[in-house]
Amino acid sequence: MEKNDKQIMVIDRSTLFSEGYFQGFAPADGLNYYNIIHDNYFYMQRSLVEPDPKYKQPIAYAIIVNKESRHIFAYQRAGTDDYNEKRLRGKWSWGIGGHIDKIDSEEKDPIKTSLLREIGEEVEIDGFEDPQILGYINDDQTEVGTVHFGLLYLIETDSKKIRPKDKEISWGGFMSYDQLEEICMLDDKNVESWSEISLEPVRHALGLDDLAEEG
Repeated sequence: MEKNDKQIMVIDRSTLFSEGYFQGFAPADGLNYYNIIHDNYFYMQRSLVEPDPKYKQPIAYAIIVNKESRHIFAYQRAGTDDYNEKRLRGKWSWGIGGHIDKIDSEEKDPIKTSLLREIGEEVEIDGFEDPQILGYINDDQTEVGTVHFGLLYLIETDSKKIRPKDKEISWGGFMSYDQLEEICMLDDKNVESWSEISLEPVRHALGLDDLAEEG
């Protein structure tokens, strides 16, 4: 089946934001968008919803961190025709995730099921702890973001090396928080907006704010 023919999870934008709207990041201890999605999602053909901002496509978006070094797995998408999604070609990212397929609904928690499936499909990793939700990402200022909604997860691992499986990834490996911040500050930065939005909540979750104050 072609990817555009797949049935993917969606939610009406009006329903998702019925209790409150935000642009950027919203923490998990605020409005529970997870429950709103879980109680109101349905499935539609991907080709019908990709161009239609009346619907939001939930994506579980995971940041993988080495527990000891606190380095973050980052990667750069291929900048050529090898990467199918033209809107993301060549961009840096430190989030792993994808559409929630109808097959994921066979499990009790389709959002988490899709996240674990995506990790298995995209990277080789020795093992990791249970994903921890940090909050939510909404970016209506980009073409991609307008039709997607992120559930931001942190995943800790003892693995010192992670290998990308996907040929659409040109490079991948662990980088420090400061290195990722430098990429975001470049004049010619080419960073996925969700990854840039995730930096501050990840910094907070890793306790790097406290380290900076001690330094």
